[in-house]
Amino acid sequence: MEPNSSSNDNNKMQLQHHSSCLEIATMEVHRVVPPRHKSTIEKLKTRLKETFFPDDPLRQFKGQPLGKKWILAAQYIFPILEWGPNYSFKLFKSDIISGLTIASLAIPQGISYAKLANLPPIVGLYSSFVPPLVYTVLGSSRDLAVGPVSIASLIMGSMLRQEVSPTQNPVLFLQLAFTATFFGGLVQASLGLLRLGFIIDFLSKATLIGFMAGAAIIVSLQQLKSLLGITHFTNQMGLIPVMSSVFHNTKEWSWQTILMGFCFLVFLLLTRHVGTKRPKLFWVSAGAPLVSVILSTLLVFAFKAQHHGISVIGKLQEGLNPPSWNMLKFHGSHLGLVMKTGLITGIISLTEGIAVGRTFAALKNYQVDGNKEMIAIGVMNIVGSSTSCYITTGAFSRSAVNHNAGAKTAVSNVVMSVTVMVTLLFLMPLFQYTPNVVLGAIIVTAVVGLIDVPAAHQIWKIDKFDFLVMLCAFLGVIFISVQEGLAIAVGISIFKILLQITRPKTVMLGNMPGSDIYRDLHHYNEAMRIPGFLILSIEAPINFANTTYLNERILRWIEEYEAEENLNKQSSLRFVILEMSAVSAIDTSGTSFFKDLRKAMEKKGLVLVNPLAEVLEKLQRSDDSGDFKRPDSLYLTVGEAVASLSSTIKAPSANYV
Repeated sequence: MEPNSSSNDNNKMQLQHHSSCLEIATMEVHRVVPPRHKSTIEKLKTRLKETFFPDDPLRQFKGQPLGKKWILAAQYIFPILEWGPNYSFKLFKSDIISGLTIASLAIPQGISYAKLANLPPIVGLYSSFVPPLVYTVLGSSRDLAVGPVSIASLIMGSMLRQEVSPTQNPVLFLQLAFTATFFGGLVQASLGLLRLGFIIDFLSKATLIGFMAGAAIIVSLQQLKSLLGITHFTNQMGLIPVMSSVFHNTKEWSWQTILMGFCFLVFLLLTRHVGTKRPKLFWVSAGAPLVSVILSTLLVFAFKAQHHGISVIGKLQEGLNPPSWNMLKFHGSHLGLVMKTGLITGIISLTEGIAVGRTFAALKNYQVDGNKEMIAIGVMNIVGSSTSCYITTGAFSRSAVNHNAGAKTAVSNVVMSVTVMVTLLFLMPLFQYTPNVVLGAIIVTAVVGLIDVPAAHQIWKIDKFDFLVMLCAFLGVIFISVQEGLAIAVGISIFKILLQITRPKTVMLGNMPGSDIYRDLHHYNEAMRIPGFLILSIEAPINFANTTYLNERILRWIEEYEAEENLNKQSSLRFVILEMSAVSAIDTSGTSFFKDLRKAMEKKGLVLVNPLAEVLEKLQRSDDSGDFKRPDSLYLTVGEAVASLSSTIKAPSANYV
């Protein structure tokens, strides 16, 4: 009973599908219309606009009087003119609280990150004074808190140290740092002015997560020098050299330093945990670094701990940023090094700053202009290089505190700058006894947040290849170096893109019963083949990089189809239909590919479905024989193509896959 029932059901489904094909055959077939003729200038203008001006920044000027256009232009260049006239005392109350809060974090972090970059601690405070003021005028983010960041500091310090020793030649090292900052700012501003922000998109999310995690571990390992009290420490950045240096210098370990470091590290990690779990208590984690600096400084001063194995910062220079444009070196044997350092640190810090700005803008439902941000951060660093500052950007930790503290506008950066200015003018002697071990603990606490395990797990679930890219970035940074690890990850990401371009996806389509819809046979089990038709979908642009593969793959589809026909004694293949909705572009190699494919198919008909305007225009221009101008070669939908062409095939019937 069951086999007969199954056979009857199968016959019924085939009859239903056969009747649906007859219904499709009666549908109206729409003619494929050639695209409207455009001149080369028009095409070039459209392409350039979509490449460099996808956001159409000039749309706000359309239909405006001349005076209004000048006002809009000034507001576009200087965003402060847009929100400044509406600024109120109520907003200022929120900004002053958030500004003082991030200043309490920026002061100890600035000193710590400068030491991470092998620069004098005072440079970290200089870099927390001038750049935020520049960003307030030019930046479009309300939440971005500007200053030095750990990753850029680490990269700059490690790259410059390859050729110049910060201890043996500190003046030259400082000159190179300022010059690298200038080049970094120049790269950032140029990317914004030339609308080339898409270049930073090559640093994918997977690459950044792996890179940041690896760099966080390297930064933390570097702090073992301060946390253990070691004086002779390796200059290399890799995991193995660092750990080897730690255990080869056990005689230099200081129990006093270790005890103090452990206590403050636990305190900082606990306060960070409280701030993470309860955002309303943000002030606990934000104020903890400054509290640690004050307490440790008092302890060292009270017990004269600097004479008992605990190293201190020492006397710091008082006063505001001295000019440094005379220290910029645009010649000499180190020019290549500073340009390379500026390029890498500029792109890394730019990526971090824009990502942070967009993250908090999304939380508050406002827009951040990526190109404006590039220009603002770039100008900020160019100005900073002339005022004794090194590379700065929007830091995630400070911006998160700024956001949680209730910042309303970029004035919170001004409040922070004023607080740092007061510190530079009057409070510098208080840092003389600040122990280096506490600065190391502050850095470790700050970079721990860069290790995003949940994000890594999410990448593993979604895309194994992206996880491989992330892993390569992570392991490359840890075992080779920061810049080589980043280069490996970017290289693998580009290889993935090239793989997708050179090996585009092609799928075989089948008809969904009772409709004129065609879907992937391997995705939809109910989809059925149409006898005499091989229906394929090409899901990528066709160009010189993939035409050979596509030609071989389609011919293999045809061979497999014909072999199956001979085995099952089905009707012969009459038409190959290529669904081209996803083919967004084609070049001359692509047009030649269609000519060669038509020749290779002998008596079989080649039918194109829904080619886009640009693709259709190029195909018809290259088609001397007029094959792609005939109505039976072009259709709007697969359903219309099958309906129109099925009349040439006798007794159509359906097969299951």
